[in-house]
Amino acid sequence: MAYSKEKTAEQEKDIRVLNTFIRTYCRGKHGSRKGELCEECSSLLDYARQRRAKCPLDPKPDCKHCPIHCYAKAQRAKIREVMAYSGRRLLLRGRLDLLWHYFF
Repeated sequence: MAYSKEKTAEQEKDIRVLNTFIRTYCRGKHGSRKGELCEECSSLLDYARQRRAKCPLDPKPDCKHCPIHCYAKAQRAKIREVMAYSGRRLLLRGRLDLLWHYFF
């Protein structure tokens, strides 16, 4: 995928966090193996990457505090589901580094 603007360190971090959350969700809900994604989750991650790369706000606020909704309603609902499911599981596994991103 080629984007017109270069990714910043913040964008890369956001994409890594999304990747972690979506992989955890896919493993738990769809039974995918570690490192693999089902087609649905893969397309959601691709969509999220595209939307994050095209975000016009710099610095980007957290999605729940953002005045612009980048995602369509269906994808926004799916991302909420992914975050809720994965956030709890990652915190229980000791991923405290994601605590800030999950709650704020």
